[in-house]
Parts: sequence; C-alpha cells; structure tokens
Amino acid sequence: MPEPVISVSGLRVSYGDLEAVKGVDLEVSEGEIFAFLGPNGAGKTTTVSVLEGYLERDGGEVSVLGVDPARADRAWRSKVGFVLQECRMEGLLTVRETLEMYAGYYERPRSVEETIGLVGLAEKADERAGRLSGGQQRRLDVAVALIGDAELLFLDEPTTGFDPSARRQAWKVIEGLRELGKTVMLTTHYMDEAQALADHVAVISEGAIIATGTPDDLGGRRNAATRVSFEAPANGAGAGLEESVGGEWSRESGLVVLRTTDPTRSLNQLTAWALANDFQLEGLEVAQPSLEDVYLELTGGERGEGGP
Repeated sequence: MPEPVISVSGLRVSYGDLEAVKGVDLEVSEGEIFAFLGPNGAGKTTTVSVLEGYLERDGGEVSVLGVDPARADRAWRSKVGFVLQECRMEGLLTVRETLEMYAGYYERPRSVEETIGLVGLAEKADERAGRLSGGQQRRLDVAVALIGDAELLFLDEPTTGFDPSARRQAWKVIEGLRELGKTVMLTTHYMDEAQALADHVAVISEGAIIATGTPDDLGGRRNAATRVSFEAPANGAGAGLEESVGGEWSRESGLVVLRTTDPTRSLNQLTAWALANDFQLEGLEVAQPSLEDVYLELTGGERGEGGP
C-alpha cells in the first residue's frame, strides 16, 4: 500500500497561551482532492501553514511527500505548488510571459504552452494579466502553481468572490488536476465546492478534527433522516395523514415536514394516501441533509470563513 502524501499525527501548535491546534491527525492519499473545512479560528490555516513548511509546530509528527516540511529543502519545494487566497501577478506581463518567468525557477518545468492549455487560457495567452477577469486570473494562479510540475498542490479558498459561472469554470480546472495525477489539499468555505470536488473531507473545530469521511458519508450523512415536505393544506384538509404515514412530523414556515429513515416506504404510503383521498401534495420536495447541514451541525452553526 503506497505511503500517504500527507501524514499528520498529534500535531500541536500554540500562540502564547492559546493552543490553536490540539493533536490533529490526518492523512491525504496520492491523487486525491482532500477538502479541509473549518470555521473562523478553528485551526485550519495554522495546520496548513505547518504542512506548507511556513510555520513551526510545538509537537507531533508531520510528513509531506515523505519529508518533514520543517526541514524541507529546495528539491522538496519544487514538488509543491501553492495557490494562495490572494495572488497578485505582474499586471503588465502577458499570461505566456508570466509562466515563462516562473518556469525559469525550476530545473524541469512543464511546457508553458501545455500548462496554458490545461487551465483553459489558450485564447488569453498574449493578454496582459492585469486585463484578465477574476476567474481568468485565478486560472493563471493555478497555472503558476502547475508550471513546476508539482506533485502536491495547496489551494487556499480558490474561488472566493467568484460569481457562480466563474466558480464552475474553476472547478473544471481543479477536477483536471486529479486527472493529471496531482494530489490537492483544498481549503474552502463553500460546502457545494467540497461536495463537487473532494474525495475526502476533514472538519476541524476549536483546534481538533471532529469528523472525517467522504462528502456523502461525513457525520453519518448517508444514514441521516430524509426530509419530505409539502405545502400545509388549508381548511383542515389532510386530516388523518400523519396517523397513516409513519415518521416524525412537524410544521415549518407553512410546510408540513416529514423526517424518515425509510424514505421509500414513507413516500409510498404518503402518495398512496394522497391518491386515495384526492389530496394534492403541493410543492412536494424530498431531500437528504446536505453537506452544509451536516457541517453546521458538527460545528455548532458556524460557517467556514478563513482565519487561523
């Protein structure tokens, strides 16, 4: 079995009397996209900074590409690419000139033209970086991270501030990294982004890992109750429905809500009752808890905005 690209055991980091990271353990396998989630101040940025070799730790064992990043040399750094939350390229250089400049820092860089094509900037190769749209500039950031043919890429909030269309385009670029055999550690506060891209997810809160798994099974999501809802009937219509269909019933903002761990059976009972009683299930919706629902439950309702 191959060694993990990232292996962390008992990681601890303190800022004075504040213990920011409290014994974190995690592993990232080769060729996967690993999403690291956590609310503001949870220890996410601190942990990633240790993995990148930019911050000393107080305790624990850390291996990244088989090397302790605290003792990393130039050869190790040539295997690691970074896309920071805010990158500012020289605005007067073209896309091609930017990549040619960064390629000069590596012994065996990727082809500039090939890299431009990989991130979807072929039509903008001779455009100055300062004239690119926000989404195109982010693609250039990824191209710079790729130009050294890095094995591992750290992507820090890569689509923050993007409109929905630009985010989807960026996702295609990130998905392409997996196809290239790259390993990606992604920090994001967009749950749909983690759901769409990640093979595995870890959630950190108050300096400790509180859940790990695939996006579909994190926090027992796969086995969580399904939510069935429809518009509440007027004038007492639907009397007897709740007694006829098993499950947990409630009223929420003008909706009748059924939570059930056996959705196939419950839906069969519900629709059979509705047909037999000539009852319309207006606005019928069926949904499992989203990754965001699970995340908010795990973190006590805190969203995952940046921070240490």
